[in-house]
Order: sequence, then structure tokens, then C-alpha cells
Amino acid sequence: MKYRIWIPVLYTCYLLLVIGCDTVVPEAPAEKDLLDGPIPGLTHEEQDQFLKGDIAFNDDVFTPQTGLGPTFVATSCGSCHPGDGKGHPSTSLIRFGQTEPNSPINAPGAPQLQNRAIPGYQPEKLPEGVPSMKMTPPAVTGLGLLAALTDQQILENTDPNDEDGDGISGVPNYVTPPDYFIPEDHHQPENGKYIGRFGKKASTVNLLHQTATAYNQDIGVTSTFEPLDVYSGLTTDPEVSDQVVRDVVFYLKTLKAPIQRKPQNPLVLKGKGIFTTIQCSSCHTPQWTTPETDITALSNKTFYPYTDLLLHDMGPELDDGATEGSAETYEWRTPPLWGLGLSPDSQGGKYFLMHDGRAESIEEAILMHGGEAQNSRDQFQLLSPEEKEALIMFLESL
Repeated sequence: MKYRIWIPVLYTCYLLLVIGCDTVVPEAPAEKDLLDGPIPGLTHEEQDQFLKGDIAFNDDVFTPQTGLGPTFVATSCGSCHPGDGKGHPSTSLIRFGQTEPNSPINAPGAPQLQNRAIPGYQPEKLPEGVPSMKMTPPAVTGLGLLAALTDQQILENTDPNDEDGDGISGVPNYVTPPDYFIPEDHHQPENGKYIGRFGKKASTVNLLHQTATAYNQDIGVTSTFEPLDVYSGLTTDPEVSDQVVRDVVFYLKTLKAPIQRKPQNPLVLKGKGIFTTIQCSSCHTPQWTTPETDITALSNKTFYPYTDLLLHDMGPELDDGATEGSAETYEWRTPPLWGLGLSPDSQGGKYFLMHDGRAESIEEAILMHGGEAQNSRDQFQLLSPEEKEALIMFLESL
């Protein structure tokens, strides 16, 4: 008799447990709502290296015992790029010291401010009177597709003298590569310099350059690629191995491209047409196709990043008075727009756009465009409220 009484009680508890689990454990987000994840088509060995790079990028947190600092900006890669997305203004970094294109950097501590320090050390302070620029960490997805493009593909969109009269005159940033840079067949040097692709002013030539520099300048960690300690200026033993650096490079190369959401929505399609009509696509080039590469999953892929990877004059409002490589102080690389609508997910629930996060909405960011983008900004202001809504809905779908 006792057992008959307990059976319905246990069954009721079981039902409550199942219902409770469904309530407490949220449904997994859709793939289109996530920035992280590998590009489709990786081999088993490539997936293994991707996972190793994922762990190094997102889980490895440096301490003084493992090489952090003594001065630094962040303690890990993932702390600046949460979920592989954009960083918050609180995780921004400051670059400083170069006043003219291709000029030497003479300011002490340049080119980057290490604004934090381990116990017993003092963080750096920005030298008085030097030009500087604040930079909010970008999203890092889809970078391998951009890295796979040839220099010739990028150069096809340049128009330094605006010969077509559209007001757009994009140019590449030619930078001096580090000693460990090994040119590939698709690189086209000019006077010993190479086209930069990554960074707010396109100041790094490839993902190895970007990664090794970030370990060194952002975390204060030395490697065989960047052996100089940012605090002492002396060569030190590597604090991160070559294999870990290369695993992170591979991870960044093989992160999937952001997936557009609601691409067939009528308002999104209307906004896409407006984007082209007001010439936003003149700089934010929608479509590219990669050539054959050493990673099959990246080869012959058509993708939609909405960038031309070139520098453009963005007008006096966005002139920070500092530069990198051959870029002018008022020139900035066209940032990719893919993943734009997911930015608040990693930025605390709101937008922080432009190179330093100064714009807190997409419309505010558009209205800050000057220089070569002045005409597009003026056309945007003439749009009806309904047209503006459609354009912003399209941008948020990317």
C-alpha cells in the first residue's frame, strides 16, 4: 500500500523536474545569432587546431606568473573580444606617437599605451602633447576570408585621384612589415612595404602580425615573433609559444563569417536597395570571392563583409591627429559591416560604434561620416523616416 501512495508522488516530482529544466535551461541560440564557430568544411585536423586556438583565445588568462605585463591593457584575447564580437569602450586601447604618415615614432612608450600594471609597477601615462587615438576592439569573425584576398583584388577598388568623379578615393595603407612576415604569392610590395588589412587604420599586414603584436602590446607577453618586453624594451625569453600563437592565428583565420538574419524580409530588401542608392556601397563593398588558398574551406568562397579594406578621408570630425603607416590622420579603413546587428550582444546591450565607440546608435554613426562619405550622409538625411527605418533594419540584419 505504501508503494502505491509513493508512485504518483514520485511521478509528480519527475514531471516538475522535467518542466523545471525546460524553464531554467534556455534554448540554445541559433547559429545566425552567434559570431563564434568554425567556418564550414574544415578537416578533422583543422578542427582540432581550431579548438586549440579557441581555448588559447578565449580561455587562457595571463597572470604575472605566466608572463602578464608588467604593464598591459588586457589579460586575455577574449576579454577584449567577448564572444568574438566588438569590445566595450572600457576595453579600448590608445595608440599614439606618429604625427605624420611614414614618420618615426619618438614618444616614449609608443606606439601603444599600457594603462594597467601588475602589483609593484605603475601603468603608463600618455605623454603630454602627443597625438593619440582611442580604438575600441573590433569583432574578429570572418578574418580569414579577408586575409585570403589578393592585393590585386584590393587594388582594383583604389581611385586615389577620384578619376570617376564620385567623390570616393580609397587608397591602401602601405606599412613596413615585421621581420617575421613571409610574403605570399598574392602580396604585391611597393618600395619594400605591403598593404595593411587589419586594424582601424589597416596597420597590420596579416593575422600573424596582428596576433603577435596583440600578445605583446595588449597583454605584455613576448614571443619569438615580438621578443621585446614593452616595459623594459629588452629582449626576453618567449612567454607564449610559437605553437600557441599559430593556433590563435589559425583560429582567427577559420572563424566563420557572420550570417545575415532575415535576408528576404521586405524591409531588409528595401533597406539594401537604399544602401546602394545613397552610395554606402562605394566604400562598404558588399561582395568578394576568395581565390584558391592553402585552406580548402576558405578557397573560392563568395562572402559579404561590406568593406573595401581601403583608407578613406572621413572628415575633420573623425580626425584624431594621429596616424599609422602611410595613413593620414583623417583616414580610416572601411570597417566590415557584417555582424553589425549583433554588436550589442558583446557591448553590454547597446551600440558603441565608430573607431572609438563614440556613436551609440547606427544613425548616430552615419551622421558622423564626413569627407568622402559626406554625400552619403547628406542623402541619408534626406530620406523619409520609413526609408531610414528600412536602411537601419538592413544594417542590423548583417
